[in-house]
Amino acid sequence: MSPHVITWIIAAVAAAGVIVRPFNLPEAIWAVAGAVLLVLLGLLSTSDALTGVAKGTDVYLFLFGMMLLAEIAREAGLFAWLAAVATSHAKGSARRLFLLTYGVGTIVTIFLSNDATAVVLTPAVAAAVHTAKAKQPLPYLLICAFIANAASFVLPISNPANLVIYGSHMPPLLQWLPAYALPSAVSIAATYLLLRWTQRGALGQEIATEVPVPALSPAGRTAAIGIAATAIVLLAVSAFDVALGLPTAIAGTATAAVVLIRERKGPWIVLRDISWGVLPLVAGLFVLVEALDKTGLIRTITALLYDQAQRSVVSAAWGAGIVVAVASNLINNLPTGLIAGGAVQNAHVPDQITRAVLIGVDLGPNLSVTGSLATILWLTALRREGQAVGARTFLKLGIIVMPPALLLAIGAALLVN
Repeated sequence: MSPHVITWIIAAVAAAGVIVRPFNLPEAIWAVAGAVLLVLLGLLSTSDALTGVAKGTDVYLFLFGMMLLAEIAREAGLFAWLAAVATSHAKGSARRLFLLTYGVGTIVTIFLSNDATAVVLTPAVAAAVHTAKAKQPLPYLLICAFIANAASFVLPISNPANLVIYGSHMPPLLQWLPAYALPSAVSIAATYLLLRWTQRGALGQEIATEVPVPALSPAGRTAAIGIAATAIVLLAVSAFDVALGLPTAIAGTATAAVVLIRERKGPWIVLRDISWGVLPLVAGLFVLVEALDKTGLIRTITALLYDQAQRSVVSAAWGAGIVVAVASNLINNLPTGLIAGGAVQNAHVPDQITRAVLIGVDLGPNLSVTGSLATILWLTALRREGQAVGARTFLKLGIIVMPPALLLAIGAALLVN
């Protein structure tokens, strides 16, 4: 058996481990184990493995900043306050609470990224449904996962994968908006309608009508200001094509520091609850992609994509978008985005194909529970809230919600000049 085939097998098994989580082991163990095995067998040099790890630096910083913001907001009581406000505005209507939650999730995803929706919004929604005394909280929690992907290409900052697809050729903000406005609107609307339809039975439940809204503490207000300031900073740096990781980490650290100093608390109270396992998971995936790149996989995909684009741009766009969407669920959209991004940039394909690929990477993961890093973060947040969603349960929903939204979004993208 050739070294290339062995590399592909190890990468496939590691990806399957991340998705299925045999023996209920954390996702990170499988990704890291696959990366280590590649090095031990001599299929990837130590220097190349470290190169792969280093390529994820911006993602690590971004995730750290967002997780820090989420924890300090939770500690400051911001989530509990938001939960009470949302439930109060629902006025006893489960359907209205669903719409309000979806709207908030859309805004958070657009301005703070899909990972922030998973990390920041999920605890707030869990608190909201608890405050509302909803007997079936799952429909509201599902929103955090589905909208995190459905609204993740409104802006360049809405998903770190967007930066991976375009690399150093990121369109300016004023070019991005008209290119992705229609596909994003279609994606958000279709996902809402389909998800709401699947949850129509549960949305007939009764929720609390009278919900007291407590005053937001000074620490909570500071955390809210920090999150808003982070959104503004990310918009500014993305407009100048600056990497998002370091600004996010700085903003999260600064917000946490101000709140903790104001409350006279130590950093441990926040740091102990961060989901640190996400970082080695991402590092392991970057190493796996580096190994696959060494086998010539990206060069092969580049050649195929270039050949299809020469024959028919429209057919190539449809094919690439759908294939990438499926692949994102098989091996996670982070490695898929890295591979697809390299192929798109090397093949110099027309904009229609690039847009279809990006939509596939961003929206495609709504099929499976581990299709995107955001959904994995969502799962982690759910476990902390004492909730669980199985892979089969999510797949039954995803197979109804994702394909129509994907096809409509790609079709809308092809209508844009």
